[in-house]
Amino acid sequence: MIKNIYKSTVLVALLFSAWGCDDNFEEINTNPIQPTTLNPEYLFSDAQRTSAVNTLTYQAPIVQQVQIPYSGNPAGGNLNVVNETNTAPIFNTLYTESIRNLTDVINKTQDNPERSNLYNMARIWRAYCFQVLVDTYGDVPYSEAGKGFLESSYLPAYEESSAIYEDILKEYQQATDALDPSKDVVLGDLFYQGNIDKWKKLGNSLLLRAGMRYTETNEGKAQSIVAIAVDPARGGVMTSTEDDAFVPFSSIFTHPMSSQLLATERHNYYVGAPFVEFLQTKEDPRLRYIAVKYENPVNPLETAGAENTNPAEQQGMPYGFDETNIATAPGFPGKIGSAFAYSQLNRRTVLRLDRPEFLVTYAQTSLLLAEAAHRGYLPGGEAAAQDYYETGVKAHMKQMEAYSGETESSTINISSEQVSAYLAQPGVAYDPAHALEQINEQYWVASFLQFQEGWSNFRRSGFPGLKPINYTGQDPSVNATGGGFIRRLTYPLRERSVNTANVEAAIARMGGNTLGTRIFWDAQ
Repeated sequence: MIKNIYKSTVLVALLFSAWGCDDNFEEINTNPIQPTTLNPEYLFSDAQRTSAVNTLTYQAPIVQQVQIPYSGNPAGGNLNVVNETNTAPIFNTLYTESIRNLTDVINKTQDNPERSNLYNMARIWRAYCFQVLVDTYGDVPYSEAGKGFLESSYLPAYEESSAIYEDILKEYQQATDALDPSKDVVLGDLFYQGNIDKWKKLGNSLLLRAGMRYTETNEGKAQSIVAIAVDPARGGVMTSTEDDAFVPFSSIFTHPMSSQLLATERHNYYVGAPFVEFLQTKEDPRLRYIAVKYENPVNPLETAGAENTNPAEQQGMPYGFDETNIATAPGFPGKIGSAFAYSQLNRRTVLRLDRPEFLVTYAQTSLLLAEAAHRGYLPGGEAAAQDYYETGVKAHMKQMEAYSGETESSTINISSEQVSAYLAQPGVAYDPAHALEQINEQYWVASFLQFQEGWSNFRRSGFPGLKPINYTGQDPSVNATGGGFIRRLTYPLRERSVNTANVEAAIARMGGNTLGTRIFWDAQ
């Protein structure tokens, strides 16, 4: 009894104490070191980081630069099959991480003139994320996307991809024009630490990229967009490799794809035969730093044994085969333990754990300018086209230095003499009669490891002239409507199950939800 009275007395005392302290309750009960709101600059940095999506299972084998000979869980672009595990990650990552954060940044900064540069950077990068989504899936959620927390909008409508592109173009142009070097400096910016001149070049280079998507469907529109993008009064496009936009990684915050391919998957992925053979035929100095044959490919790098980087001795893995019949492929080199004896990606260079993930580059921008000049969108004729073309090739060889390893043999330093010799070779030396093929072949090489953009440009241009893999168990739509290649990825099962009405409306507009369904700008 006495014990219960004591408890009651203490409780009443506490209640009265609380009432007596009511005026200062909020101040007393606020943790002074716990943030109540997250700095939008941190959200922006994280959105940049998460926009470096993994494109290893579909885009990399579609453009025939990386190959995996297995069916089952890792299957996708290697066999032209639908695999929900691998078609969904870009959709899920960009919507639940990048776009959600960027939408929040825009919401937090749109009415704050002291954060105007952060606001406009977020607009540019949000437009980039949506361009990737449209290029991958076609019709997607747009104006209602990323607003689940802000507006409780959990079942967003899917909008027509061509209409989304129109707004993407507007965002690139208007947000780039609104950037002001006299205003806020966004130090948390992973790309340029807030450098406005570089951001203007990035915004305009993205506008150029988006404009060139129209070359096969609306040349007049493509030409007008290109003219706006390159206008020096608006800041112009990228002018050196110092302008490249990339996500940095380190030995602590490691590159996710490299982490995967240096661990349990290291003996499952190989360089694609068409890519190796193209580089060999052109005597390309980049091949030495991309492909390697390991003495013991199953082992970690420290015990993988001798490393053969001789370009002439590399052998890429062919397409159209899986683990059950790869041994019947012409020139099959056999196995080394559980690994195949084909060339792999060099673990000391292009698979370094701390390698950057390039997203938009000077090399790509220069090659797009070369095509624009060749098509007559820019002044200077074929002389200008050749200059842009050669600049693009040189820029990518310079960009390769970012993959340099720690040993002398893995230090990438392609000399000017090597570059000049390469550009003088038959088939590489600029030829106006074959300019579209040459420019876009080099774009394919310059987009190595940027498989998403390489795939988009391949669909747009039709180059390089890759051969369909014709895997016996491939999705029938690939040949029926896709011309032998995957044209888009299918919507995630979760979206089809939960947001059914909106997804079905999008499928009806596009004419299907298959690997062979084409994006609006894909007229090849």
